[in-house]
Amino acid sequence: MTVFWILTGLATALAGLLVLTGARRGASAEPPAEAGAVELAELDRLLARGLLDAEAHALARAEAGRRLLAAGPEAAAPVTGAHDRQWVLAGVGLTAAAALGLYLGTGSLGLPDQPYQKRVAEWAAGPLETLEPAQLAAVVEQRVKAAPGDRTALTFLGVARFEAGDPIGAASAFRRALAIDPNDAQSWARLGESLVRANDGVVGTDAEAAFREAINRDPDQLGARYFLGEAALARGDGATVRAMWGPLIAVLDPRDPRRADLIARLPPETAP
Repeated sequence: MTVFWILTGLATALAGLLVLTGARRGASAEPPAEAGAVELAELDRLLARGLLDAEAHALARAEAGRRLLAAGPEAAAPVTGAHDRQWVLAGVGLTAAAALGLYLGTGSLGLPDQPYQKRVAEWAAGPLETLEPAQLAAVVEQRVKAAPGDRTALTFLGVARFEAGDPIGAASAFRRALAIDPNDAQSWARLGESLVRANDGVVGTDAEAAFREAINRDPDQLGARYFLGEAALARGDGATVRAMWGPLIAVLDPRDPRRADLIARLPPETAP
């Protein structure tokens, strides 16, 4: 907390310094009218010393006059007044004081940071169905740490991490679960889907191998069949696409738009 207030004070001081610097530049800027008068006086001196002839002098004075007129009457006044810097400094100080007062009125001065483990314990003590996926993953991870051989906890951890947008962490959890029970077809399918998401939707070699392990153990893993069909379609293997998507199309309701989409994407059968 002390570090926070030190950083806040430094930030306030820096902001005030930047504002005052800008105000000082504006207040000390030479008005265009005075600058024009100086330029005209210098032209007169050059004429008197013989460094300008009468024609050149007249042209230069005319040009200087046009520039002064183009600047407009509003540009002839200084950007800031003589006391504006004091007003700016007072405003910065008042803003800092108001921020401090707001914190003292609504904050909890001196309250220590709540440890992460304490927050996880509070999440675990409440109803799990109300937790966000990332919170649920943190709770299940504590369970896995306490019982690293609990395959069910590992699969739950994989699902929670997947829903929380952590496909790499999900794949790690599913791999650990499969090391305990390699015959879990659903975990193989979930591992493959995690790898697909981690690979930006592309069914890579590792994901395809996981999906094949899934349907080898359970041919009814329809999600795995879908992704294997996608991989086969990408490499132009029409026969595998039909073999993978045929059972999937058969179980989908005829009114389901996904069924029509799969049928439309099926490659035509080639003559023997």
